[in-house]
Amino acid sequence: MIINKYDDGVLSEAFGIDMSSIEGLGVGAGWGRVAPGRSSTSHQHDETEFFVIVQGRGEFVIDGRRHPAEPGTVALFEPFESHVLENTGDTDIVFLTQYWRDAGRAVLSAGSAERKGHGERPVFVFSTPPTPNGDLHLGHLSGPYLGADAYVRFQRMNGAQAWHLTGSDDFQSYVPAAAQREGREPAETAAHYSAEIAATLRLLDVPLDQYTVTNDDASYPDGLREFFSRLVASGSVTATEGEALHDAETGQYLYEVDVKGGCPTCSHGTSGNICEECGEPNVVTDLQEPVSTVSDTTPRKGTVTRFSLPLHEFRDTLEEHHRVGRVPARLRELAHRLFTRPRLDIPVTHPSSWGVAPAEREGDGQVIWVWPEMSYGFLHGIQELGSRLDRGWKAADPGQDWKIVHFFGYDNSFYHSVLYPVLYKLAFPEWAPDIDYHVNEFYLLEGSKFSTSRRHAVWGKEILGPDSVDAVRYFLSRTRPEGERTDFRMTTYETALQDTLIGTWQAWLNDLGSRIGTAYDGAVPDAGTWTPEQSAFLGRLSTRLTALTGALGPDAFSLRQAAAELDGIVEDTVAFSRRESLLAKTDAWHSEARTAVALELAAARLLAHGAAPVMPRFAARLAEALGLPEPGTWPQTVELVAPGTRVHLADAVFFRPTGETSPEPAAGPALLPWLADTVKTVLQLPADEPVAERTLLSLGAGSLAAVTVQYQILEQLDVDLPVDELLGDHDLTALARLLEERAEPAAVSLITEAAQQ
Repeated sequence: MIINKYDDGVLSEAFGIDMSSIEGLGVGAGWGRVAPGRSSTSHQHDETEFFVIVQGRGEFVIDGRRHPAEPGTVALFEPFESHVLENTGDTDIVFLTQYWRDAGRAVLSAGSAERKGHGERPVFVFSTPPTPNGDLHLGHLSGPYLGADAYVRFQRMNGAQAWHLTGSDDFQSYVPAAAQREGREPAETAAHYSAEIAATLRLLDVPLDQYTVTNDDASYPDGLREFFSRLVASGSVTATEGEALHDAETGQYLYEVDVKGGCPTCSHGTSGNICEECGEPNVVTDLQEPVSTVSDTTPRKGTVTRFSLPLHEFRDTLEEHHRVGRVPARLRELAHRLFTRPRLDIPVTHPSSWGVAPAEREGDGQVIWVWPEMSYGFLHGIQELGSRLDRGWKAADPGQDWKIVHFFGYDNSFYHSVLYPVLYKLAFPEWAPDIDYHVNEFYLLEGSKFSTSRRHAVWGKEILGPDSVDAVRYFLSRTRPEGERTDFRMTTYETALQDTLIGTWQAWLNDLGSRIGTAYDGAVPDAGTWTPEQSAFLGRLSTRLTALTGALGPDAFSLRQAAAELDGIVEDTVAFSRRESLLAKTDAWHSEARTAVALELAAARLLAHGAAPVMPRFAARLAEALGLPEPGTWPQTVELVAPGTRVHLADAVFFRPTGETSPEPAAGPALLPWLADTVKTVLQLPADEPVAERTLLSLGAGSLAAVTVQYQILEQLDVDLPVDELLGDHDLTALARLLEERAEPAAVSLITEAAQQ
């Protein structure tokens, strides 16, 4: 018999609270105490664990969800569930815990879609706001933008409330530098390239739910100032005099693009304030052999008063944050390196006329540095999205249930994963942000970094079009720089297009369609008798689905792996088809031959659904050719296509060689030109933007834009088309047909005649 009583005299610190052990129970066990106002640190482990609350009141926080904790509450945590016990009362919480290892349970939990799911939590997925000093090239597109888009598509297919947010980072110091080169005002340059960037993202089939243009948002400056004043009010961000560099000839204050030199950490050549090579910040005065880019001279040192943050004081804050969400080792290692420094004082304002000035008197002549500014910009984007969706999200009151996911390049790692969590802690001490970080390395071009100055780049608009976008998305995914630098080579891309997508994927699908046309008059055959090899192939497809689900899931997200699994589905099926073809026309094995074809169609169906986050146009076309609706739900298992379904694979064209374009489509509905022009006007799209086969959502329309289009339709045609229908699955061609069916012929004639004049 073992009797053990709670004794606060033997408690010691563990997981941020007080714990003791109970020996001899056969499993791990102990007592715990959480003092008022305290909470355990967020953590996860491979053991199954349960708590029994003995006294006190508080809340469990399990993967971002809150549950009451009071005497008599028993809570069991599955392996890898992050959990926190927070004391919200005025007396100690005392609890008993037991924990044990169960290898089978741990494996099931590690792959559990339910555990990894976000439930009813809003999921805000951010791709780093691009600097509007130029358009986007493939180096940009391969990283945050494609990654965030595929992530959101997958989450939505699994029922999550997920949105893709980004914007135009207008107040970067690189914008006035570009404006000076082009003979324009910074605001003009920012507006021009912001529009170009948005157009390029549309060409990549990246619809955005929120695109914040910081220099064109009337409410943005005041919100930013309020956020910055919170930082100052914390007492940690103060106006401090420190050394700075100035141009020797003009006296101009130098930072970021205005100065270059050797990184004080790795000695690699760098601009001011951040090293793209090692990811560490500099304060400009510590650059090796600095040179002003203003006059190409050695700068002179001086002093200036700026608001500054003693980042070195927040090591514990950051480590606690890094235990909450998904933080790759690459980012944790960067933080570890930084906190080996004895001091790390980061200026958060700089003397400049381009940007938003702080409200504080000590900030006269300065602007809030654009990188700390961005931490507020993310919250502002959530607020703006919420206002359109009638959700009460506020930048000044971030929600505990918010799930934030960041996609960015390694050169931005310091800001996103080190600086911003500290700023959030200072501005909102009670908020514990739950953030997942997805970081990519540099994407090279023919072995070297993309460089606009050396004209060493492939611009998005040079390669993207309706016939190439899926091939480009596939290749960027297959070669995405995850964990290592990778390379784009045009010859390799062309080989992948010709040999893999056309020569293997499309060739198999066309051949499958031809065989079904010949043997089954174009209709899906029912599966007959199964051989052991055929049941094994079904199991193989199921394994591919599991691997693909894991590759697109939040914990192990990898577009490289996802593209490899899509290739694997096709390669496995082509090999299976080749083996089964030996007896395909033998009467004695006719029943088994039907099963083989049914399994190939199951693989095609799986490919259509599995490719939807990565190659959405291809997925929709393949589903249509299989007689299926556009994939909208992630498959839970491998399914056969319903017998008797008509398929149209034999002549289907999913990919075209570079330079070959689709034939001109047949004339669409008479109202299509008017509707297309209306949508382009409302969404401010280029006149030559192809929209006929796009939905309003895929074009970036939100509820506000849909209401505007709805009003135009009602005014011109006297047809009240619901917003839900406008933002549904119909592309503009289908919407135009609906309008023609519901409108009076005279109204249709009036519009079409006006368009012809």
